[in-house]
Amino acid sequence: MVVPTGACYDCGGRCVLKVHVKDGVATRVETDDGEEPQLRACARGRAYRRQVYAPDRLLYPLKRTGERGKGEFKRISWDEALDTVAGELKRVKETWGLRSILLHVYSGQSTGTLHSAYLTVCQLLRQFGGYTATWGGASAEGSVFASRATFGTLSTGHTRDDLENSRLIILWGCNPATSIFGTNTSFYLAKAKEAGARIVVVDPRYTDTAAVFADQWVPVRPATDTAMMAAMAYTMVSEQLHDQRFLDRYTTGFEEFRRYVMGEEDGVPKTPEWAEAKTGVPASVISTLAREYATMKPAALIPGMAPGRTAYGEQYHRTAATLAAMTGNIGIHGGNPAGFERGPVGSMVPPVAFDRTDATFEERLKALNIPQRLRTNVHVTRIWDAILKGQAGGYPSDIKMAYIAWANPLNQIPNVNKGTEALKKLEFIVVHDQFMTATARFADVLLPATTLWERNDFARPWLSGPYFLYLNKVIEPIREARSDIDIFRDLAHRLGLPPPFAGLSEEQGIRMMVEGMGDVVGEIPDFETFKRNGVHKMKLPGPQLCFKAEIEDPVKHPFPTLSGKIEIYSKVLAALKNAEVPPVPEYIEPWEGPGDPLAQKYPLQLITVHVKPRAHSCFANNPWLKEIEPQTLWISKQDARSRGIASGDSVRVFNDRGETIVPATVTERIMPGVVALGEGAWYRPDNKGRDRGGSVNVLTRDTYSPGGAFPSNSALVQVERAADE
Repeated sequence: MVVPTGACYDCGGRCVLKVHVKDGVATRVETDDGEEPQLRACARGRAYRRQVYAPDRLLYPLKRTGERGKGEFKRISWDEALDTVAGELKRVKETWGLRSILLHVYSGQSTGTLHSAYLTVCQLLRQFGGYTATWGGASAEGSVFASRATFGTLSTGHTRDDLENSRLIILWGCNPATSIFGTNTSFYLAKAKEAGARIVVVDPRYTDTAAVFADQWVPVRPATDTAMMAAMAYTMVSEQLHDQRFLDRYTTGFEEFRRYVMGEEDGVPKTPEWAEAKTGVPASVISTLAREYATMKPAALIPGMAPGRTAYGEQYHRTAATLAAMTGNIGIHGGNPAGFERGPVGSMVPPVAFDRTDATFEERLKALNIPQRLRTNVHVTRIWDAILKGQAGGYPSDIKMAYIAWANPLNQIPNVNKGTEALKKLEFIVVHDQFMTATARFADVLLPATTLWERNDFARPWLSGPYFLYLNKVIEPIREARSDIDIFRDLAHRLGLPPPFAGLSEEQGIRMMVEGMGDVVGEIPDFETFKRNGVHKMKLPGPQLCFKAEIEDPVKHPFPTLSGKIEIYSKVLAALKNAEVPPVPEYIEPWEGPGDPLAQKYPLQLITVHVKPRAHSCFANNPWLKEIEPQTLWISKQDARSRGIASGDSVRVFNDRGETIVPATVTERIMPGVVALGEGAWYRPDNKGRDRGGSVNVLTRDTYSPGGAFPSNSALVQVERAADE
């Protein structure tokens, strides 16, 4: 028997799997072999059988017996586990109040729609009375902030098949050959290259994407991308290459930006020579790329999320959007509004309240006002600080209990050493997971959750795309693993609350969702066929363009901003009166960047990169995937030579926050002054507290950029050979 399902992690894709099952056991995996474009699985999807049948799967409820963090547990029954969790929820609520319960959910285990945090634990705890929530997306909070301020919406990208219409494609901090960046992005890049497109990759590393697709690689120092973009704008203005007609008709505030880049405001013209000193990119390369982008229309600037995950990363995304407007590459085939694709087809991200033309100034201000948002919720980067300091530190509550599901925050949130201190302080921690992750080791009660193959679900594409997936259940749950819905149903009963999807089977719940989603029900008239095939691919007339209607008829279709235009100058941001969030995009010297005085002590910039074997911290323990790409530190030959380091040597990577010991890869594929370490490797401290797992977050800073962006790529470190032990 072959069961159609999918691979749906926060890996950058959503792909089709066909699982062969014999006598109730999954025996092998195939992927999409239908008509193009096929939704093919990468190595992670093809290795999923090893994940399901892993010998270290959590298959029984566990209760902590030793010191928190030591990973010492005993097996208990489901009744005891859920009675304990329910009892602790009630106790903490009665003793400390509802806000003392921290709920932390993210994108681990799976990103299906039915078995999601929003439809289960979030609803349950709201019915219970409330909790302290977190906010902030690690991947793209800077881009979201910038898009709301500039375009008034999250939908800022074309479908990937439009790349074939581009004469020039600039992939900026974007590595889809490894991070996928939407299923089939590499497929469409290949087709674009075959059609004659020139492809430029801007990145501190010579990535796999650069190696396969690029006509030119432009290495740039991390967190200085905005300076390079500002210098490109300077070149366009000084050589009169910008599209003034487009700017006059569709934008507001360009004159204020022009004054900034020409130095009329601060006396510092943002010339290519000015940018070269900051970015390490030769002035001639900057000016040439600016001329190409301005004249080789249509051109697509695709800003990856990595440069936005820096101090002041919001300015990178806002400047990219401004360059797209300056070149008139918005709303046309082969162009791109310099955003990542969150629509217009099949998006996993539902519309939000302020993505409306009629949204008020107050609504927009509230959405972008970070201090206001922090009064009720905790930014994800600050949960360790919030636990340790509570109301005395300015946080909304004193946190006593953490409910953690679909998440491994000790690996995914900056400053692991502070994280372990915070987790030890809590009175009670419950964790849902499939493996004994770094976070799971700190749980008081650990609940074994099912994998994708042990339940039914419905999935949309990662960002957007013309298809939907029905994730058919492949096998019965192994041992005592249970789905999250089942766990929360039993927990709701113990709390005297209505259970999620009461009285409905998984299939009925999926049918109800599909029939209730306006963009889905018209596409899937036959639910049984959808379930049987496991995938529905939309038949579209051609590439779908974001802002096409706004450009073709701006009177009937204004942008959902206050002005109805693209806002290069934002009155909403101006009202914040925050110099770190200026009304026009500006380059702001980043903390822990190349110009930070701390660089005297820690001279190397660390970037945290996506790698083939993992989807964040998922799959980190999969031995099949570890063989593909071992966890190592990339360091340039120049930096390695001055430190006496050779490939394969164990090195200490350290700063004031912590250290990790990991093998080195000495390479010319990374620029001097920068080192790279794959994110998501599990934290594994030795008896001296030094991480031996290559966990980047022992080194990253637990704060956020002024617009909410995660500064995962703003960290200064030193590297030296590790002493033999």
